[in-house]
Amino acid sequence: MRESLGGYREYFHSIVGFFVIENHLLYTTNGLVSKVTLEEMWATSVEKVSNVLKTQTSYCTDSGLIQEIKRLIMLFSNTLTNYGYNISHLTQALLEIREHYTEVLTQRCFHEFQEIFKEDNYHPLQVVNLTEYASVVAAFPFKDPNLEKSAFPRRFPFSSMVPKVYKQVKEFVRSSLWYTEDLNLTQTKIDEMIQKSTNLLLTGTLSGCLTTLIQKPSVGLLELIQITLNTNYLECTNIYLEEFITSVTKSSVKDESYKAELQGKSMFKDARAEAEEQIYEKLKAKIDESFDLASYDWTLNEPEGRASDYIIDLVAFLQSTFLAFTNLPLKVATTACAAACQHINRKLMYMILGDEDVRQVSLGALKQLDLDLIQCEQFASSEPVKGVDSTLLIECLTDVRQLLDLFNQCDFSAYFHDFGERTSKYPRVTPASAIKLLEKIREADKDKKKILAVLKKDERDKKKLHETILKQLKELPQAM
Repeated sequence: MRESLGGYREYFHSIVGFFVIENHLLYTTNGLVSKVTLEEMWATSVEKVSNVLKTQTSYCTDSGLIQEIKRLIMLFSNTLTNYGYNISHLTQALLEIREHYTEVLTQRCFHEFQEIFKEDNYHPLQVVNLTEYASVVAAFPFKDPNLEKSAFPRRFPFSSMVPKVYKQVKEFVRSSLWYTEDLNLTQTKIDEMIQKSTNLLLTGTLSGCLTTLIQKPSVGLLELIQITLNTNYLECTNIYLEEFITSVTKSSVKDESYKAELQGKSMFKDARAEAEEQIYEKLKAKIDESFDLASYDWTLNEPEGRASDYIIDLVAFLQSTFLAFTNLPLKVATTACAAACQHINRKLMYMILGDEDVRQVSLGALKQLDLDLIQCEQFASSEPVKGVDSTLLIECLTDVRQLLDLFNQCDFSAYFHDFGERTSKYPRVTPASAIKLLEKIREADKDKKKILAVLKKDERDKKKLHETILKQLKELPQAM
């Protein structure tokens, strides 16, 4: 019976045949069959039949077959009802089978969502003629007067997954509703069932598929940006799904659909937040890759006169990448830009101070780092995304800027004079950081006998001057 509709037919025919004949004998013979005996036989049989149906259908993974089985059970029930048999057990069995049917539909949607995500190229959906355009807007509730007036090819802001996911959810609703037909359920009960199953599809199945997609290592930065945009448009579909459910159930489900809308919105917001977080992490990873290519000569006498190649390439990458942030919310774009600049700041600071392999740092190397930092500052001040505050981005590079200025400009007198004051030029430079860099410079100058040669222009003993500065730094509060 499990996978054969014919098996169910044969099963139902044998039961119907027996009880119809028994019923006929009850009313056409004198005492051959008693009503009490027949009712007891039916009560025992219908319970067993219901359990068999629930067990057998639980193995079925084809929603279409379950629909046909449901139709046969309805015919079976209606036939026996006409002969006066109580079918309440069968009605309850149909409701329990519906739960399995919903699980089968959900599993089918799971595979459909996976296939949709696999096939998407995560580029804005492009149509080349009016027929294609009409097909998209007919399937998905999107209106843009400017897009309607534009020449072909036209590009929607979302990728192909958005209308496909919306269509799949609507098909799920239709299939779920179909099963409730002829079950003599109240309209309220039907509405509750559809709302519950749709919410579970959105917040469970679709949410899980989105999370898996977002966390895939193979999904790149530009794809994540498009996925983030897609979740915005999918979030907006909740109100249209509400209207769709209202229309197909032919009832007012305002309160329940509002609850469904909130659950759907919350899910898409969570997915978008996760995608945004992945964007920030991918940006940092790309910056890490660029810094892995850095090859500084830490004993350099003079800078090269231009920014390092890896910095030039990194800035070019960031400029092209942030062009794709145009359609993202300004807050997301700002956070991404700031995260990139902060990470560059941390990477530069680590190279100067934290890398244990870098034991010597010449003043020439610091000047080369200054050229690299200037390149980054120019990027930050160029408004890489329209509306992003350039001042904020430049501020993200302040740690390394103040450290380089302090040493390249030999400005220790100002550092000591204003230390701890609000007016300090170098509030981000801690004594511990200055000591560490100064000691690396001493190491670089040992062989060249040029210890801090540019810190003072007079002829004082340079080594003694260096020791004096180091002593003063160590006397400052180290926690600041």
